[in-house]
Amino acid sequence: MDLAAFARLLAVGWTLIRADALIPREVDPLLPTGVRTLSRFLRLFAGRQAKIGRPGERLARALESFGPVAIKLGQVLSTRADIFGGQFAQDLSHLKDRLPPFDTAIARVEVERALGRPIESLYATFGEPVAAASIAQAHEATMLDGRRVAVKVLRPGIEQRVDADSRVLLLVAGLIERLIAPARRLEPVLFAKIVVRALELELDLRMEAAGAGEVGEVMARDSYMRAPGVVWEGVGKRVLTLEWATGLPLSDPATLEAPGLDRRALADNVIRGFLAQAVDHGVFHADLHEGNLFVSAPSTITAVDFGIIGRLGPVERRFLAEILYGFLMRDYRRVAQVHFDAGYVPRHHDIDAFAQALRAVGEPVFGRAASEVSMGRLLAQLFEITALFEMRLRPELVLLQKTMVTVEGVARRLYPDHDIWQAADPVVRRWISRELSPVARVRELADDAVRALRAIARMAEAQETGLTTVPVVEPRPSRLAWFAAGAAVAGLAGVLGYLLG
Repeated sequence: MDLAAFARLLAVGWTLIRADALIPREVDPLLPTGVRTLSRFLRLFAGRQAKIGRPGERLARALESFGPVAIKLGQVLSTRADIFGGQFAQDLSHLKDRLPPFDTAIARVEVERALGRPIESLYATFGEPVAAASIAQAHEATMLDGRRVAVKVLRPGIEQRVDADSRVLLLVAGLIERLIAPARRLEPVLFAKIVVRALELELDLRMEAAGAGEVGEVMARDSYMRAPGVVWEGVGKRVLTLEWATGLPLSDPATLEAPGLDRRALADNVIRGFLAQAVDHGVFHADLHEGNLFVSAPSTITAVDFGIIGRLGPVERRFLAEILYGFLMRDYRRVAQVHFDAGYVPRHHDIDAFAQALRAVGEPVFGRAASEVSMGRLLAQLFEITALFEMRLRPELVLLQKTMVTVEGVARRLYPDHDIWQAADPVVRRWISRELSPVARVRELADDAVRALRAIARMAEAQETGLTTVPVVEPRPSRLAWFAAGAAVAGLAGVLGYLLG
């Protein structure tokens, strides 16, 4: 066992107990008798800070003292007012971008060291911090050519903090997997490793610059969301320069009262922007909490902080789109079939029973406003169903699922009566009509035929030449290769005629 990580874990637990943030007294009436007795016992060790503030405020102070990984957890919790309550979420919201900054003089030294040049040789002005988060802080600056930019600088020593936090996270995951049998199907160690890897990549701002450029190009193909451009001459491992993001920070509660904002359209754009990235392009911003979003009237959204990028392969994108489309059409049998085809549900289960379970979850919430749906109850139902049908964690979907939870929370805060299905509908239908249409099927078959033709031709050439290694310049196709090509074309023509006729 990692003794340093275990000691840090004990310190974390002790801090939560001292702050009455582990099982806060305010939730005592909701707890079973045994848990209530445990909470009262732990409260005997609470300190003075346990009497100061609401549960969310006490937890926020504790998470802030633990470091980047804990702060990331607090950011996710703060987006789900529908589950944990509005006041609790609001009390955690300052973890998004209002942490204590480090000194600007230190930031200037970090910039010069990372870029290998005097700061005055690139920036005409370099101001005080305008936002400070768990891993880095941002400064307003002006380029020599007059462009207004934001310069992101990593916190000094952050690599060591993340490494220590990551070891604690892996230790906790290992203990959960070993001691809590029902949690094993969720692969807690694998989940922790995915989170740790994402954090490691987040510490290289050159990777973030590349992600911002790539996702920015994807966003530009739709009008749902946009990204500031990368200023590449101001990019280093610990420094990132982006064009200034216009708009008001969504992390500021006053922003929602700004004149001219169409809050329903903003909520729709958050959902559609994320889905378009994931389903249409297979690459998405995987950290879309309010601290990384700016809005302008009436419904423009600008995203920043591309340190965590999620990716989906063509197969996963297809499964996601078909599952969402099945729910939109209330075709639970189809949704169940996709889960079985994808291997998300072991095949020894009954597909019709799984479809019935999906109906039990989907029907009570379909078409209803978000304010009428208890997300806590819905998530509990989903967890029960996944346990009943032995669904395990899918590594390729971890960032997708985490981002979906965050994005839906943001949309609900923007517009409490938001209908996630109505928002998702145009993006999902667009994908279905493009990828599952007869023309798309013909294109897919044509690609398969060309690949098969090339493979057969290579095999035929190898067979005729006896696998000789003598180099031949521009070899002519053999008779067998031509025959294979003709057969493939004839077969494709037959398929075309069947589909289009």
